[in-house]
Amino acid sequence: MKKKIAIIGGGNLGTAIAQGLIDKQYCHPSSLCVTRRKPDKLESLKSAGVTVHSDNLKAATEAGMIILAVKPYQVLDICKEIAGGINEGDKVISVATGISTASMAEALNGRGSIYRAMPNTAIAIGESMTCICGNGVANEADLEEISRLFQTVGETAIITEDLMNASTVLGACGIAYAMRFIRAASQGGIEIGFHADVAQKIAAQTVKGAADLLIKNGLHPESEIDKVTTPQGCTIAGLNEMEHQGFSSALIKGIITSYKKI
Repeated sequence: MKKKIAIIGGGNLGTAIAQGLIDKQYCHPSSLCVTRRKPDKLESLKSAGVTVHSDNLKAATEAGMIILAVKPYQVLDICKEIAGGINEGDKVISVATGISTASMAEALNGRGSIYRAMPNTAIAIGESMTCICGNGVANEADLEEISRLFQTVGETAIITEDLMNASTVLGACGIAYAMRFIRAASQGGIEIGFHADVAQKIAAQTVKGAADLLIKNGLHPESEIDKVTTPQGCTIAGLNEMEHQGFSSALIKGIITSYKKI
């Protein structure tokens, strides 16, 4: 059984995954291979002991798990390129948006097990939310293994493929939605007296703290909201004004609009 992991596409996403695997000691650097058209740009990974080169077929042939960290328009061409190096039991995982496991399986001539993973840009700091799915014959043990791999760069959820577009909107586009909230909160903070840098720090850390409360306590958002709303208080007054102005409705509509667009 081939033990190496190949990451085809050593751009920002591919290198973030490789670095996460090394930092969390998921595997030894020598069992990792990362390819890029210009491998000289992967010097930091090479210095860490990772094999780097530009031969995608060679990388796939030597690996039991192949992660395709390339642009969506490149995925099927890469699948055709590496098909000859894929054996039964090998796992091919695409982290590109919108390319189905069925189309990948066709391009790979039915070779290997096909999976998709959708991380977000917080992968760069090891805080991604990554949703994972397989095709109709996905192996549960393989899904768990892939989930453990992506837990080196954040949290994971195993979903069905019909929800992958929705996961892109909620998890990947969601980073932008959260950033826009922080920006707006910062602007409000400036209006009530803070300098811009202080307002942003307060807003960003408050959002981080709110998210951690939900994650660590496992409670519904309303339970945490109730803890900071008092009768006739300033919190409930502000929340109600936001709702009167369509805050929740606008966010929900934005998510649905993004989903329709995708």
